[in-house]
Amino acid sequence: MSTRPISDHALLGDCRSAALVTSDGSVDWLCMPRFDSPSIFARLLDENAGHWSIRPTRPTEITRRYLDDTLVLETTFRGPDGTVVLVDALCRPSPPRCPGAR
Repeated sequence: MSTRPISDHALLGDCRSAALVTSDGSVDWLCMPRFDSPSIFARLLDENAGHWSIRPTRPTEITRRYLDDTLVLETTFRGPDGTVVLVDALCRPSPPRCPGAR
């Protein structure tokens, strides 16, 4: 089981599936193509159950936020050599309208 607190994870979703992403850019949970499908990445439950990550190799200051009124996650890595902005979203072709979506 992961030692990271659940509060360190952000949610990505497309009304059919979901992913949990840590503050340092690791996808620790992903089920596809639906919420009730088997997980593809499950490090949230077991360190050896798989994950996918993209992040700087050096220590950085990390901030993140959701873009206004979306589940698009923007993570900013700031280090002595520069700044990198990572944008994550769970998107699928022709997504169904989510209940309550405008």
